[in-house]
Amino acid sequence: MNDARRYHKLPSPFAMKRGGELHGAQVAFETWGKLSAAADNAVLILTGLSPSAHAASNDQDPSPGWWEAMIGPGKAIDTNRWFVICVNSLGSDKGSTCPASIDPATGSAYRLSFPELSLEDVANAAHAAVSGLGIEKLACLIGCSMGGMSALAYMLLHPGSVRAHISVDTAPQAQPFAIAIRSLQREAIRLDPNWNEGLYTDERYPDTGMAIARKLGVITYRSAMEWNGRFARIRLNAEERDDDPFGLEFEVESYLEGHARRFVHTFDPNSYLYLSRASDWFDMAEYGNGNVQDGLKRIRIEQAMVIGVSTDILFPLEQQEQIAQGLETAGARVEFVALDSPQGHDAFLVDIENYSRAMGGFLAQL
Repeated sequence: MNDARRYHKLPSPFAMKRGGELHGAQVAFETWGKLSAAADNAVLILTGLSPSAHAASNDQDPSPGWWEAMIGPGKAIDTNRWFVICVNSLGSDKGSTCPASIDPATGSAYRLSFPELSLEDVANAAHAAVSGLGIEKLACLIGCSMGGMSALAYMLLHPGSVRAHISVDTAPQAQPFAIAIRSLQREAIRLDPNWNEGLYTDERYPDTGMAIARKLGVITYRSAMEWNGRFARIRLNAEERDDDPFGLEFEVESYLEGHARRFVHTFDPNSYLYLSRASDWFDMAEYGNGNVQDGLKRIRIEQAMVIGVSTDILFPLEQQEQIAQGLETAGARVEFVALDSPQGHDAFLVDIENYSRAMGGFLAQL
């Protein structure tokens, strides 16, 4: 068990946007730094689909976090100044209540009886955790990828709860390309015979489906420029290949295989399905009579930084521009940062130098 992980019990029942409710639910979170006496220095981070709340190392858990280079004393998100909170999404199996959790009504895992999950539910659960820490207003809300969509929901559903916002490689609604990819990922999992309508076990786990889902994801997280630069058409050495007539032949295939192997069995397949579909469903246009800009205009914050990458095919730059325009129209002072990182959607995890400069600069002047 991770000693740094803490838990916030959600109100019971916890009502879900699309119907249904959870009883005895919780979200996991971790914190860094100290909360000021006035509770006015809190920074909340909402994550992408698969990360846990362990965004950085701390005294209780010295293992490196998924955003280790960004969070800490003297880093872009400076824990000497900020009290940093990272909440694990409701529906994720990294400590929060999810389809793999026990349903108190039955004593068995929810599996597919888990209520339909939306990113609005993720936002409401995160807000409950923040309120539970005695924080009425965040100094800054940072949302990355799927977490950026959850952050938009958070600000819209809880007006007055956020002063400033950093939007990182996200979208105000899922575009057809992103929906298509996620749909294929879910199909790969559901077509694996071991998925068994969600009734898999550790011994009979949908390895193949999860591996294909992960490979599809990794392909879209990086850009064609990055693939060309890293792998070109380099072939594996004879001893690295297997005897399968259609087996791995190119280095890029081996790279994807390694990524998939590391991911399989580290994430609950049903949780993956629920969070993936929640990302497809999210749409700020719902709050603006069918218009994304009108939905964004309902968010009231003082200032924002919106960061995007020109090589991101999953959350393209024009979607970051949409967010920036919407928040600006609503009255926020908005800084728009378009980066040219070759890493595509994953740039915020890899191009630390450019993201640090942008985000550190923004946070320093708050």
